[in-house]
Amino acid sequence: MPPLFGREFAADPYPAYAWLREHAPVRKTELPSGVEAWLVTRYADARQALADQRLSKNPGHHSERSAHGKGKVGIPGERSANLMTHLLNIDPPDHTRLRRLVSKAFTPGRVAEFEPRVRELTDQLIDGFAGRGSADLIHEFAFPLPIYAICDMLGVPAEDQDDFRDWAGMMLRHQKPGAPGGPGQPGGPRGGVGRAVKKIRAYLAELIDRKRENPGEDLISGLIRASDHGEHLSADEAAAMAFILLFAGFETTVNLIGNGTYALLNHPGQRDRLRRAVAADGGDEGLLATAVEELLRYDGPVELATWRFATEPLVLGGARIAEGEPVLVVLAAADRDPAKFDHPDTLDLSRRDNQHLGYGHGIHYCVGAPLARLEGRTALAALLRRLPDLRLAADPSELRWRGGLIMRGLRTLPVEFTAEGRPENSCEGSDGASPV
Repeated sequence: MPPLFGREFAADPYPAYAWLREHAPVRKTELPSGVEAWLVTRYADARQALADQRLSKNPGHHSERSAHGKGKVGIPGERSANLMTHLLNIDPPDHTRLRRLVSKAFTPGRVAEFEPRVRELTDQLIDGFAGRGSADLIHEFAFPLPIYAICDMLGVPAEDQDDFRDWAGMMLRHQKPGAPGGPGQPGGPRGGVGRAVKKIRAYLAELIDRKRENPGEDLISGLIRASDHGEHLSADEAAAMAFILLFAGFETTVNLIGNGTYALLNHPGQRDRLRRAVAADGGDEGLLATAVEELLRYDGPVELATWRFATEPLVLGGARIAEGEPVLVVLAAADRDPAKFDHPDTLDLSRRDNQHLGYGHGIHYCVGAPLARLEGRTALAALLRRLPDLRLAADPSELRWRGGLIMRGLRTLPVEFTAEGRPENSCEGSDGASPV
């Protein structure tokens, strides 16, 4: 069996996942944290597991409650900060109630209304480095875009948004190469993430109080109004909902933009095809849409779905899973399964009927997927339109992937391009200033 979880695996996990799919599609594996979990790698088994009601999201069902396993599942610091009651940790009926509330912010109509703001943010961030001829696309583009977007949606005032950017940066910086931990991930270096979580929790408590006195049209105000009108949303639930939307909503989009751009740079024929499409009159929205879906499938932002725990003995893919045992669905492996996808290791931006699992499946399907797709389409189109000769400025072997099991993303993505003339009043994206 190929080695798992090391630096080489982080750079390219797909050969190891192919071996698991063929030889051990549902395999109990000891994670670097010491916790044992079942890894599910075939598409059919993965889709079944994601929708199986016998697999709970509630960490209270974890059988390993000893000191050995304590604190090694879930997001660092969320328990001590009273942020456990969010969509990634609960089952129906509470999950149904809370998801119904937050889903109102991510309807196609509401997301479409947000599109001009996403375009504005995208162009302002590119303005910050386009005149320089080089950039780190993670730090200067893929990272700040979703932070500022989700802050706008939540109703975080502009003067506070750089604090959120700093706290989110703490989360990413503490994901070390080859380590098992990080946001929402098993084990690993948790102290820095935990401190960031506590800062966010304290700020959200204060913000919720302010919004209760002076509500707006933002998502946090909407959650407060729902609570005041009999939806029985506690203060801790409101804070936890806002927290997980920020926490899960930004890193998945960082990785979608970063991984997607990196894949395009490594496939110049596909990149040029998409560049020509977006440069055409108004762009080829059809190709852009299928391109984002294919990039989600080919090297998506979420490598493993978040933790599930068996509430009773069950059989999955021929393996007998005991009550209380953790199950991790490997989305990256399922989305390269040749039993589901023709030529799965080939990047084909026009791939049709692309039923990937990049944003999950079933009742826990990512509620923010419409916004993430909008941000991905907008970001990639802007890069290709404004920086048509974008190219990698480092050998691929020099790039490092953030450590962890749940998320998959690059630490940096250095690029070069022909510099634009600097627009008047452009903001400097490299100095940490908010483009708002």
